[in-house]
Amino acid sequence: MVTIDLTAPPPPPTSLLDGMARRLALTLPELRLVADLAGGAPLPFNLAAEDAARSETSALSGRLGRSLGSVEDSAYADALATLHDPEDTLRRRGLVTDEGADPGLVGAVGLLATPRLALDIDVAAGQAQVKAWHRQSGQAVASLSTCDGIVFELAWFPVDQWTTELARVTAPPEDLPLGASQVPALLDVPYALADPVGEALRAGRADLVPVLVSQSGGSVLADGAELGDAEAAAAVSAVHTESRGRMRILAAEVSERATTSVGVVSWVLLGDGWHSLTPRHDDGARVAVARVDPDDLATELAPVLAQVALREDVA
Repeated sequence: MVTIDLTAPPPPPTSLLDGMARRLALTLPELRLVADLAGGAPLPFNLAAEDAARSETSALSGRLGRSLGSVEDSAYADALATLHDPEDTLRRRGLVTDEGADPGLVGAVGLLATPRLALDIDVAAGQAQVKAWHRQSGQAVASLSTCDGIVFELAWFPVDQWTTELARVTAPPEDLPLGASQVPALLDVPYALADPVGEALRAGRADLVPVLVSQSGGSVLADGAELGDAEAAAAVSAVHTESRGRMRILAAEVSERATTSVGVVSWVLLGDGWHSLTPRHDDGARVAVARVDPDDLATELAPVLAQVALREDVA
């Protein structure tokens, strides 16, 4: 069973370098080349499937005309075509020599392919979207992230620095100012109300929200106190109308067997910052919407990882 305490502060580094992750920016061709040099290590995303999908889209657009998606795919392919030869660029940076690739680089890519614990992270905030993959085994963690699928950040660091690295994932963009929110610090809502309210608002039927609240079979709680219908309608609506981003993390323990167990952490970015979305089943199907800080992500993940490891150990 994997046991990692993400809630404890890391020990103080003995030197400046010990307290820092090593990071490298790699283009997609460079990343593919390093993966080949690491013994054909698979990357944490399916490049072959994505390439095939782009080829199919290109073939269809030739017959049906260019859609927005095909234009974006064409721009992506054109951007990749402008990149220099990956072996030349890696050699100029000293990351590849006649003896092979930098051992740390190869080790990080190898860890991405053979982890014990895996996090797949998808964050959207404002106009930015970032995908990241964190992989852990033993005392080491490797992470790979990208916002455009062309340039990737590869990092590797000791496991006691993982908490700090996770906080980087949830830092809101500087050009996305935060203010106040109509959502309480802790909002507890029946799922049977939260979901229909969202559907009504997306359909432009805000007039249905008071009706849905009045017909709801469960109460809406703000910081433990029950809200009246008007306050409940405003708070639940704000969860949807204030949304400026979201984050979803899939956590899995990768077993030596073919199966893995999976847990999920979901956050939504509202007017005043991040709020976690946590399902509850102790009092019917409900969801708790709680104000959190970026530094809280490790604390939110810790019980999910513990449950994932426990399920895998029992299986």
